[in-house]
Amino acid sequence: MGDFAKLDELDRRIVAALQANGRASWTAVAEAIGAPETTVARRGQQLLESRTVKVTGLLDDLRCGLGISLLLRVRCRPGRANAVAAALADLPVTRFATVLSGSADVAAEIVVRRHEDVATVLVDELPRPDDIAETESMVVVRKFLAFEEWDTGLLDPAAVAALRPAAAIPEHTRWQQTEQLTEQEFAIARLLARDGRATYSRIAAHTGIGESTAARRVESLVARGCLRFRTMFEPPVLGFDVNFLQWLAVEPAELEEVGRRLAKEPSTRYVSATTGRFNLCLHGSLPGYGDLYEYLTRVVGALPGVHSADMTLQAHTLKRAWLRLGPDGKVLP
Repeated sequence: MGDFAKLDELDRRIVAALQANGRASWTAVAEAIGAPETTVARRGQQLLESRTVKVTGLLDDLRCGLGISLLLRVRCRPGRANAVAAALADLPVTRFATVLSGSADVAAEIVVRRHEDVATVLVDELPRPDDIAETESMVVVRKFLAFEEWDTGLLDPAAVAALRPAAAIPEHTRWQQTEQLTEQEFAIARLLARDGRATYSRIAAHTGIGESTAARRVESLVARGCLRFRTMFEPPVLGFDVNFLQWLAVEPAELEEVGRRLAKEPSTRYVSATTGRFNLCLHGSLPGYGDLYEYLTRVVGALPGVHSADMTLQAHTLKRAWLRLGPDGKVLP
């Protein structure tokens, strides 16, 4: 990954507060971190305007009937990893794309209607499909922790609870009945994808409804598990310099237990159960390379039913949450 400027203590705490609740008011953030509201508002706005931080609204594809998520592990022809990752990031079906160091060269997440569509994406939609030597695709079948639920550990639990009540993010569940969204709800979601902190008055003006109606629509989308808000930033700005994907092959009978245990680990930012050779995938962040050995021995080594574990390090991430990133890790304008 590139060199990222570290933030000072106050900025880190503001980012941690926005990670807990991307739509929190500056008043709520100031109360949670114990800093003057005017200072918090000024510094927080600077973080947003500099694109160090970006808040985006995300629809749950499965719950809204928009498709299924597939995780891809890709091995490339020598010297072609960056080009393959860039080509994948350019595709509208790609939510996440990164260059890796390890047993795979590129990892990506795509959203398609059916798992069979992955062949069309890799063969027909990439400009140079021959750059890919080998792929594995895994359907996400159960989320244990999503990125927006990660606790950075920079705030005390009481502050996080005040910013993000337990009911604010419904628990992930298995496959269930699809929610049918209205055109008005899709319009609201599109606006919030561009600016997750858009005010209710702006949403109302954008969709032609009243401000109170706009607030009810957003609250309904969140309560039904259709809409979540993710705070985008690169972990190194908070001091998490090592970002990795952990791929695990777990005994099926232990999968639920392993997933739940990993979801509680402070280093875990995302973990899900998948189909395929590796039936559990995890995104994690650690302060430094010296923490890797303890992670592999203390965390992974203590898990029950793990047949194999493969760690790949993220070298350069090009896309997160549907948004393209520049070399500095910031969302491109």
